[in-house]
Amino acid sequence: MGQFLLGKNVTLGVTGGIAAYKSIELLRLLTKAGARVRVMMTENACWFVGPGTFQALSGQPVCTSVFDEGDAAIRHIDWAQSTDLAVIAPATANCIGKLAGGIADDALSTYMLAVTAPVVICPAMNTNMYQHPSVQRNLDILRGYGHFLIEPHAGQLACGTEGPGRLPEPAFIMEKLAAVMAPDDFVGQTVLITAGPTREAIDPVRFVSNPSSGKMGFAIANAVRQRGARVKLVCGPVGLADPVDVDVHRVTSAQEMHDCVMRLIDDVDIVIKTAAVSDYRPTSPAEHKIKKTADQLTLKLEKTQDILLAIGQQKGTRLVIGFAAETQELKKNAAQKLKATNLDLIVGNIIGDPGTGFAGDTNKETFFYPDGTAESMDVMDKEKVAHSLLDRIAALKTTTP
Repeated sequence: MGQFLLGKNVTLGVTGGIAAYKSIELLRLLTKAGARVRVMMTENACWFVGPGTFQALSGQPVCTSVFDEGDAAIRHIDWAQSTDLAVIAPATANCIGKLAGGIADDALSTYMLAVTAPVVICPAMNTNMYQHPSVQRNLDILRGYGHFLIEPHAGQLACGTEGPGRLPEPAFIMEKLAAVMAPDDFVGQTVLITAGPTREAIDPVRFVSNPSSGKMGFAIANAVRQRGARVKLVCGPVGLADPVDVDVHRVTSAQEMHDCVMRLIDDVDIVIKTAAVSDYRPTSPAEHKIKKTADQLTLKLEKTQDILLAIGQQKGTRLVIGFAAETQELKKNAAQKLKATNLDLIVGNIIGDPGTGFAGDTNKETFFYPDGTAESMDVMDKEKVAHSLLDRIAALKTTTP
């Protein structure tokens, strides 16, 4: 999360709402992503969280006044000129009104008039306040200025009311910030991704499957959504939460995944198939649990439908990318799969090598192309693998008729 925040100067504005405590975790996540964060607080915000907390976590002085004592420069102007991203979380109705009206009567509102970097506003307040026509008008004005708004979530609020007004969780906000800072080279594209394993029933309580966690497919879904695409994710049984702003379809068996993919594929521009689909399934699953009686049990298996082959057969102008996890002869097996299924690119890795394989957080991938060239990558976390793959797909988009 947040590859495009690495090394960026981020200003975090905190205003006087009870949700200000969540800004502490947001600061921590920004810092973890490699951003250099400076915090600017309103006077009212200091009643909820002390500036010392933010200073300790950011390692930077906290600005609370237009003229902080001892400053050699006017800090709010200096920060506005050097920031790459400005975030206000939480943003109260008062703050939103000031920004919409161009009022500059404290450090944060003055800073916001001077900043030219992308601005993200996270409203958080009482439900009735949030729904008031004047607040909604002011939010529309901010949208018109080109600011990005992260809508509040609904739920039980500190004031006792229930409805929209909750500041989203910091991890959710981070996903949105990453999307603001990411390149928009997939805008207008619809991308279909498959992820995770499939399960083929032996009986009602047992199945044939594999250890795929779905992490690679989910990382790609997050990455391409950040870069502007509309994303459809078809995943087998995994323990991962739905990615933000992704159309998720959960299935169990290879047949269900095949049927779902074929149903969704018509308006798709790019297919990225990372799922580890079972190649075989029991021909006749037992209706009831098989009891442990005989010393041996023989299962008769039949082939499942080859989803990647079916996609390749109706490829049209789409780009189709596959994955190959092998235990030996990676180059040979990947090349055969690439040709047989009419792929534009296949991503291969050897299971069992250090830093690779199912369920891990890293992979060491090799990109294989139809012209026989191959590009070997270093071990990277799966977010970086995802963006490296998307960089190559973006290049293919510009060269493919």
